[in-house]
Amino acid sequence: MVSAARKIVISGYYGFRNSGDEAVLKSILTALEQEGKRIGIAFEPIVLSGDPSWTSGIYGVKAVHRMNMKEVRQAIKESDGLISGGGSLLQDATSAKTIPYYIGVIRLAQWIGKPVFIYAQGVGPVSRKFFYPLIHGAFKRSAYVSVRDQESAQLLHAMRMDGSRIEVVPDPVMGLPLPAGATSKFPAEKPGDLPKIGISVRFWNPDRTELAGIADGLRKLAESRSVHFCFLPFHLPDDEAASNYVIERMGDVKSLGSKITTRQTEDPQAMLLEVGRCSALVGMRLHSLIYAASQRIPLAGISYDPKIDNFLGRLKVKAIGTSEEVRPERLAEELAHLLDDAESWKSDREPLIAGLQSEAARPARAIAEYFAQKG
Repeated sequence: MVSAARKIVISGYYGFRNSGDEAVLKSILTALEQEGKRIGIAFEPIVLSGDPSWTSGIYGVKAVHRMNMKEVRQAIKESDGLISGGGSLLQDATSAKTIPYYIGVIRLAQWIGKPVFIYAQGVGPVSRKFFYPLIHGAFKRSAYVSVRDQESAQLLHAMRMDGSRIEVVPDPVMGLPLPAGATSKFPAEKPGDLPKIGISVRFWNPDRTELAGIADGLRKLAESRSVHFCFLPFHLPDDEAASNYVIERMGDVKSLGSKITTRQTEDPQAMLLEVGRCSALVGMRLHSLIYAASQRIPLAGISYDPKIDNFLGRLKVKAIGTSEEVRPERLAEELAHLLDDAESWKSDREPLIAGLQSEAARPARAIAEYFAQKG
């Protein structure tokens, strides 16, 4: 029986229609609801969003604009605490402004006197060492700290964080459920159906060499067998443009007996279902790989960032290529192997995947227990 209500502000990269980040938010909301019910607390989330009306419409929660600091301050002031996470929030690879923003929100909550919960964050890379004391100070004053991989914990240790206070947990999306009413992760293939390969690509190199390598590898696979290439843009519209670049370079695969489709959706659970209908997946986006793992879909990762390697490492898998080099022959061979030996891939990794899924809700559980103890 739910007996108490707690307002909780959630700070992350939300409201930008990036399927991976939206999946993180949906996973956190789901975990908070489940863990809250278990312990007798009704969480009332308030999301800091780039598009508050869209976020409210999609998730049925209150949202305020993440850059309207007057609204942010008021939301935190009226709340019972702040969640910072998940995702790769504390890194300076994309911009030097990213870390100051997220640390600023954390310190604002701490200044107001609200508990802060660091939720499965990916920390790093942080090339500017003057950010170290900012991160250390904010995390030291937080009520709970969890990161999504051992490499993030090691970086925090380099910032002189007390390792005993850091929990290493899976990415929240490992706990994302399929949409309500979805009856099967693995719909039976009809006679004559082609094996479906999910493809998640993004722009990275200015000269598009990594996309060219992926396109050439997919073409080589089509030359050896007939397949269904299903492109899955995780961040619209950019990933759709990247997908179109690859499709154009692949050329005419229909004449080889293969086909190409694209599936677009802003709903993370709908995208999860699309991934679950694939026979294998090749992905650049981190959460395309996480989706595939959670649905037991054999996967091949293309690494453009350490976070890709960190996640693949938890599955005892190495990236099949990087943003520096994608060898078409190797990609084609790996995808063929994943299609031919899918059951072996799944059985070898089942204990690892099951472990990640069972631990995905740990931060939400810790937050619920924190408030239960406070009464």
